[in-house]
Amino acid sequence: MYDVIVIGGGPSGMMAAGRAAERGLSVLLLEKNDTLGKKLLITGGGRCNVTNAEFDDRALLAKFKDDGKYLFSAFSQYSVKESLEFFHLRDMETKVENEKRVFPVTDKAQSVWDVLVEYMRSQSVEVRSNAEVTGFVKEGSEIVGVTLKGGEILKAKSYVLATGGKSRPETGSTGDGFEWLKQIGHTVIEPQAVLVPVALKDEWTKKLQGATLQEVRLTLFQNGVKQESAVSKKTGRVLFTHFGVSGPMVLNMSQDVGELLKYGEVVIGLDLLPNQGHDRINTMLMELFAKENKKKLKNALGTIILSTLVEPVLTLSGIDLDTTNSNITREQRIKLIQTLKNIPLHVEGLLGTDQAIVTSGGVKLDEVDFKTMQSRFFPNLYLVGDILNIDRPSGGYSLQLCWTTGFVAGNNI
Repeated sequence: MYDVIVIGGGPSGMMAAGRAAERGLSVLLLEKNDTLGKKLLITGGGRCNVTNAEFDDRALLAKFKDDGKYLFSAFSQYSVKESLEFFHLRDMETKVENEKRVFPVTDKAQSVWDVLVEYMRSQSVEVRSNAEVTGFVKEGSEIVGVTLKGGEILKAKSYVLATGGKSRPETGSTGDGFEWLKQIGHTVIEPQAVLVPVALKDEWTKKLQGATLQEVRLTLFQNGVKQESAVSKKTGRVLFTHFGVSGPMVLNMSQDVGELLKYGEVVIGLDLLPNQGHDRINTMLMELFAKENKKKLKNALGTIILSTLVEPVLTLSGIDLDTTNSNITREQRIKLIQTLKNIPLHVEGLLGTDQAIVTSGGVKLDEVDFKTMQSRFFPNLYLVGDILNIDRPSGGYSLQLCWTTGFVAGNNI
């Protein structure tokens, strides 16, 4: 009989297990994979966006939209400051990048993994891998055990469910916990892919695979009409892939794209020079043409935009690739400026949950006491991390949710 059994060895599970053990409780962590934290090791492209350096909880929780109101109690106990202190005290230095995203100085998710695994080891958490749970055993309003594949039943006084959502199922996030919660009477909102890359119809974009654009702006259009989106007023990074586009800007816009696709074709307008107006770009081009008047435009334009984009930009502008700067007409210059400010990317669709960074859905928030992370139906069951129906943007918010809910559960058991 353990004091606590934690199901799931991801970030929230490891944090909950370590904190509970630090308080002197006997803790068993069950992980169905052969190793802990598989998804953690691939987050942020393997760099791991640890948190977001927003120290004002009100501003931070505004990013969670309507779900933020549930989180004040948990974040008042453990937030960004405490999370960073946790890692810094364990010799993992961090750095802050664009939009307050925090990464390990090493640029390796392995650094985060090492801290969490050592934290549990130092507190004598017992870890059992290849331990596939198949459900809970309950008596009345109490969980009295968990059943493993093969029939073995393990018992504890309290249980922490940290099995994650349905994103990246190859890492073990297959939504098992949702089924167990439904079986014992909890309401689960069906998961959907959010924060997903976008597939494009435009063949020319496939040639740009691997190219990254910094400080660009994206705008959504449907039937030629500009659509509101949370990221349309911001600038950020976009990555071209073999299927279309990804990167922070695209991921944060993907939910809006998915909603609009229900009503027809969606076009993403890509502004390569969001900090320059049409007049300023016109001046830049006139100066370029005068300075490099004998050069071909395709050889000179690379000083203003990424060289790999020059050919598609000229093609979309209807300008022959062999045109020299001295032969560019006023009409061609105007068309070029329009293209630089709004390259149309025709959306084919969103990638599925197998490629999602985060899935929405999970246990209904009214059924959780966020002061302790306890189930309101089963006081000895604690629900943490992606098992909760909380939408959040890309930028470190997902892992901060894991650190906070994991700590609060481990601290209150």
